[in-house]
Amino acid sequence: MRFLAALLMWLVTTVALAAAVPANWVQARIVDEDGYASLAASAARDHRLQDAMAAELTNQVVALAGDKGYTLNPQLTRQVADSYTRNSGFPGQFAQANRIAHRWMFTGAVQSSNSTDQWLIDVAPMLSDPSFRANLGNLDLQVPDTLTVPITVDSPELRPGKLRPLATWGPWAAIGTAALTAVFALLTLAAARSRGKAMSALGVSALLVGAAGWAGIEVGSRYVDAALNRTTGDIRTVAEVMVATGEASLHQWLNITLLTGGGLVLLGVVAAALGGARRRATADPSSATSVRLR
Repeated sequence: MRFLAALLMWLVTTVALAAAVPANWVQARIVDEDGYASLAASAARDHRLQDAMAAELTNQVVALAGDKGYTLNPQLTRQVADSYTRNSGFPGQFAQANRIAHRWMFTGAVQSSNSTDQWLIDVAPMLSDPSFRANLGNLDLQVPDTLTVPITVDSPELRPGKLRPLATWGPWAAIGTAALTAVFALLTLAAARSRGKAMSALGVSALLVGAAGWAGIEVGSRYVDAALNRTTGDIRTVAEVMVATGEASLHQWLNITLLTGGGLVLLGVVAAALGGARRRATADPSSATSVRLR
């Protein structure tokens, strides 16, 4: 009966851990605005994203200059944009520009009065950056407070605040799954006859979850590709790099899960071995005292 109880607790722990790892990653890196901005800053260090954003910024500044009556050389402007996206301040600017896109999807903040069925990114902070404007000479280009570029094509499935429920319940799901994992892991240890074997079993749970997570990412890549087909122009490259950066971040979490699982298995084996040696020593008859008959 005790074995069955420990087995049931172990199964529940494994399921809870399988939910806790992705739930906490999504909360930390996608739902949380600061976490998403940090992810964007990491992606902005990739040369492919820098090249794509340089091309998009070139298009935007040439169009903005044209509206003001100036004719800019696209090649020279592209050199300025390349220099900007390669400097150390670009990741922070790119992260800031992505915050408005995050707010649009997770809070419903309207980005543009002309388009509510597109996910947009605000490039105004980048065009307003002193390092960018300094290379444009004395052109009187007044960058608006907000200058949005569409990330996706128009789609009725995309609307402001579509992911608001995730922003509302995501933190609770992350905390709840983590708490359930901890509680049922302790119950597994309490129900098991051998703490060492129970610890090894919990390590196996972590190994299973980590391996399943890697496999799940591979299977889910086809759906990610379908979602990327909604993106437009150079922004598609930006989206691809963002997705790749997100996958790398999730891989790190899964690797930590695998390493933790391997460590628990080793600790459990050592604990089980020491426990077995202690029980054998207790079972041996004492030979410390002898009786002499004279």
